[in-house]
Amino acid sequence: MTGSDDAGRQRVLGLGGVFVRSRDPKALAEWYRQRLGFDVLDFGGAFGAIFEFAPREPGYQIWTAFPTDTTDFGDGAQPHMLNFRVADLDALLAQLRADGVAVEDKVERSEHGAFGWCRDAEGNRVELWQPPDAGAEG
Repeated sequence: MTGSDDAGRQRVLGLGGVFVRSRDPKALAEWYRQRLGFDVLDFGGAFGAIFEFAPREPGYQIWTAFPTDTTDFGDGAQPHMLNFRVADLDALLAQLRADGVAVEDKVERSEHGAFGWCRDAEGNRVELWQPPDAGAEG
């Protein structure tokens, strides 16, 4: 799967994760572990589960419960944040800026990949994620 369409415009590859606010992230994650079989991990106060893709696809999907006071979602009224996998984060962020979309200047790069953020048409913070080896997929 490539990160651009027939016209060469960058596009999202799929859902990378769903992040939700929770009054008690640990208890909520435990509920998902017990009821739905999630293999829950502690991400330093946020608790979540990772779902691996097929061996040929980079990355994974993740579900994470964050404390209600998290600033990761931007506005405190935003109850969730979507994370989308992309093939070329820098190209997509440049494309979004050129299209007049509000894009944050900050890009985080780590062993987990590259992360950037924009705002959708209703002002919701959206996270864009390029898995560590996605550049090879093209």
